Amino acid sequence: MRVRTAAVFLVAAAALALAGSAAAALIGVYRNSMESTAQRAQLVKLNGDRCRRGGSDHALRITIGKGTPECAYRTPVIGRDLEVAAIGRLLDTTPKPVQRKAFLAVNLRAGGAGARYQLAVFPLQRKAQLRRIGTDGRIKYLHIAQGARTRGLNQANEIRLQAFNITSGPERGSCHILAFVGGKLVADATDPAAGELQGRTSGVSLGAVGNANGAVGSFDDVVVRVPSPF
Repeated sequence: MRVRTAAVFLVAAAALALAGSAAAALIGVYRNSMESTAQRAQLVKLNGDRCRRGGSDHALRITIGKGTPECAYRTPVIGRDLEVAAIGRLLDTTPKPVQRKAFLAVNLRAGGAGARYQLAVFPLQRKAQLRRIGTDGRIKYLHIAQGARTRGLNQANEIRLQAFNITSGPERGSCHILAFVGGKLVADATDPAAGELQGRTSGVSLGAVGNANGAVGSFDDVVVRVPSPF
């Protein structure tokens, strides 16, 4: 499926002022099934020193090299109030010492120095973390969900993250964030420090706590949505 990226940028920009709450209806502006080399090329590396990319006929494959804790890739969609979803798999070619601490993630408001909102899921731990990562690299855990519906090696993990600024009321200017794993809500948080994140990119990433060398994962069915103006 071809995606008109110029149109995606315009729609995303027009929708920024329309998100009054995270309960707003959503419309899809970008979908990538990763079924061709051209589609996989639409995801561009954002962060990570040693990241090797490849693919099959239906997924973007990422391999992490030495001294790199995480490899992040961005979609063509730029905007503040977005939802990003993807299906991620941790592959069994990941070294066994890395498998349990490896995570698959989706990111919003990503920008310079790695700052972003992130939903990270650990397939072998049945755990999900909603994080705000600052420009200094420090992680604030907005929520940690134990017993999340993660799936193991080579299996599909459905992950989805939504971040909309609150535009009225006493929490105006804060960000309402929802995170889903396997279709189930795992985190519902409000972040009053949303203004610290100036980035506007959305995307996916693969990483591990500590040494991520050799971690291998894949992503497909990446979707970005915006609040509906209707």
